[in-house]
This record gives sequence, C-alpha cells and structure tokens, in this order.
Amino acid sequence: MVRSGQRRVGNGATVRGNGSPATMQDVARLAGVSVKTVSNVLSGYEHVSTRMHDRVMSAVTELDYEINISARNLRSGRTKVIGLAVPELSQAYFAELADAVIRAAKAHDYTVLIEQTSSDNDEIATVAAMRRHAIDGLIFSPIALGPGDVSGLSVDFPVVVLGDWVEGSPADHITLPNTAAIRTATEHLLDLGRCRIAVVGAHPEGPVGTSALRFNGYADALTARGIVISPELVADVPLWHRADGAAAVTQLLAAGTEFDGVVCFNDALALGAMSALQLAGLRVPEDVAVVGFDDIEDARFSSPALTTISPGREELARLAVDRVLARIEAGGDAAESVHVEVGYSLEVRASTVSLSAKPVPAAMEPLLHD
Repeated sequence: MVRSGQRRVGNGATVRGNGSPATMQDVARLAGVSVKTVSNVLSGYEHVSTRMHDRVMSAVTELDYEINISARNLRSGRTKVIGLAVPELSQAYFAELADAVIRAAKAHDYTVLIEQTSSDNDEIATVAAMRRHAIDGLIFSPIALGPGDVSGLSVDFPVVVLGDWVEGSPADHITLPNTAAIRTATEHLLDLGRCRIAVVGAHPEGPVGTSALRFNGYADALTARGIVISPELVADVPLWHRADGAAAVTQLLAAGTEFDGVVCFNDALALGAMSALQLAGLRVPEDVAVVGFDDIEDARFSSPALTTISPGREELARLAVDRVLARIEAGGDAAESVHVEVGYSLEVRASTVSLSAKPVPAAMEPLLHD
C-alpha cells in the first residue's frame, strides 16, 4: 500500500511526494543501493563503478534531489566560504574591491561573506569576531594596522591582509606601492609645469598608516626637484570622502593659498576637490590640475575625467584570494608569512591634461574646417 504523501517509482520503490524535498534515503531506495553508496557517489569517491555511479545519478535526476553542499563541506571540514572585511562599503573603492574578490573567489567555487569593520576604529577586533561565522579564511583590508595589532591576527583560520607589512605579523600581506605611486602622481604634475602643488589626505593627528606612506611619496617628489614643502599646501582631512576633499580645497581657497595642482590620496577626495574648484569659478585643469588614487569607475566619468593612480584592483583581488586559498589548502601547516606588492599605473585624463592642448589628429583636420 502506498501511503499518502508517497509515490511509487518504476522499480517498485516508494518515495515521498506532494512537493516534499527528496532525501538521500529516497535516492538510495530508488537506485536500489545503500545510503553509503549514494554518499560516496555524491562526494566524488573514486572507487565507485561507472554503472553504480550512473544508477545513483539517474535517481538524483528523477527525484530532482538537491545535493546538500553545506553538509558535504562540513563533513570535509570546509565551508567553501571566505570572509572579506573592509572599512566602508559606501566608498566606491571598497565596493569595487569586494566585487573583484567575489569574482576571483567564484572561479574557485568559493562564496564571500562581507563584513564592515567597526566604526570605533578598533578594526582588529573584527578579525576575532569573524570566528562566529563559518569561514575557511579571511581577507582583511584595514585602514591602518600597527605593531600593537599583530596579536589580533593570530586566529584559528588563515588571514591575508590588504595593507602594509607590520613586523612580526603572522598573516600574509598584499600591499600597494603607496609611496612610489603618489610620487609618480606628483611628478606628473611637476612635469606639466605645476609648481604650487597642494596635497589632500594627510592625517590630522600626524603621519599614520597609508596616509603617511602617500605623503612620503608627495614629499619625495618635491624634494627631488629641490622644492621645499609648504605647510600651507598640506590639507589635513579626518576622512577620505568627497565632502572632506571639497572642504579641504574650500579652506585652502578661503585662506588665500595659491596653488596650481592638487594631489589627492584617493579618488573620492579628488572628486570633491574638483567640485569645490569648479564652484569657486576655477577651471580644471587650466587653473588647477587634479590627480587622485584608486581609479574607481566614477573617475572615468567625472567632468573632467579624473587622472588617477590605478592600483591594479583585479590583480590585488586575485592575489588575495589565491593566498588565502593556499593557506586553507595547507591546512594550518606552519609557513612563513609572505609579503607581495602589486603594480600600479598612472591613468592620465582630462583633469591634468587639457583637451584643448592635445594635438588634433591629422585625419580630423578636414572635419574641423568643413
């Protein structure tokens, strides 16, 4: 007798019906094998005959059985999930970084769980807090990391830090060439003949973290040209948002500070700076040339398009995922932490090079005179 809620299949076996999801026991009954055999087939166990494999998979298809990936991963000690901790998803750079990490992880059949670090500046606490999530490893992008934070990186899952190397760190670090990149950006303005170059992004409380490294690049470029750094051209900002860039430039203008170039420590600051300059009636780049850092999508579509440092975000994401997965595969085996530096490029656009200054291609000249 077939009870309510069951249905009879071709070989005489009965399985649950009425929309109830099929179980592994249902698959075993339909295939005429043990539950263990079904488990072996679904887990990819190599010592299963082709005939047995086909019988089980035929039953899986007929019953529309959904393989419990989570249960299988837990049995193997893996969740196939990595964490990504970033300071602010409202910032375009971190949103685009998260997108790149998700795509890089997906290529390895991993899912990414994103966490926003604490707003009370205790970023390192986020690392330990990630224990409450079932993750195999963590990619951690802090605003700043100091020697006192190193102990917080010693957790029971692999951690890869997107940030500058800290002595004694047990984690792998993937860094941007912050100093060299900002030096290149500053030299670009100097090569264009700009001699009064303001800098936006210095930390109000003095040199710290990424801000300090990028300021060193600015200072190195000026010093190499024999230019003395003018304190009046250094704009301190509490955060690296558009509003902070706009406020910094507005204050420089209100103080009567003369400048013909601005180096900003990220694109958000640069976009805010350009807005403030234009509201003040100044032309970019004719009166003031502006350069940023990050090459976010908005930089290519701003008016004018923003010259910026491109830090190779795709490479950064790929390296980060590769490193954390390598640590996961090592299964906790002790190995020296590694330090990898990605490359960068200067993307020159209209915020530093006037379109009117560019030569007209020969092929276009007849069109201009028609």
